[in-house]
Amino acid sequence: MTVGQGDALERLWPRWGMDIDGQRLLDLEEMFGGLPVVLEIGFGMGEATAQMAAADPGTGILAVDVHTPGQGNLLGLAERNGLSNIRVANGDAIILLREMLPHGSLDGLRVYFPDPWPKKRHHKRRLIQPEFLSLAAPRMKPGAILHCATDWEPYAEQMLDVLSAHPDFETTQEHGGFAPRPAFRPLTRFEGQGLDKGHKVHDLLFRRVLESA
Repeated sequence: MTVGQGDALERLWPRWGMDIDGQRLLDLEEMFGGLPVVLEIGFGMGEATAQMAAADPGTGILAVDVHTPGQGNLLGLAERNGLSNIRVANGDAIILLREMLPHGSLDGLRVYFPDPWPKKRHHKRRLIQPEFLSLAAPRMKPGAILHCATDWEPYAEQMLDVLSAHPDFETTQEHGGFAPRPAFRPLTRFEGQGLDKGHKVHDLLFRRVLESA
């Protein structure tokens, strides 16, 4: 961790940071001053998160990661760019979803470049699984968008299969399949490195289905 990241973490955590403890339900309306809220799981160093927050100040971003230098970096970016619509959460996103987020509280969910766990024996550790979708769906408002992106093609295919088969989600693409990268998702440094290596990035945009009357 750099000196600047450590300083930002120490100064700004009491204002914009929170630890995931599973002990309370969050009031996102109070936390974000009534803004619609998108949950971002795994933000790395936070550059893309900060860009999205700056481009859409009318949306709150609850950004979750366990990488301490990244937390400090994102908090520093938020301060330098005057971004009051970011909150940083430290800990396990599963506990956050299961124990701390009320049903129907999220206007979107973003999972960009999660660990692909490429070895077959580790595939069960991948985040995008039916069980995860069943946990996330009730916390999302009907019509909320789940947006995933990965440069690991086998994982992209698994994501597409799992999302397409899940009853709580429907594709936003007229003919199904992967989506073009939407303009609101910045080209990240990590993504650029993958593209330089010849990797193909896949975006998946699925909508939380409307609940039956």
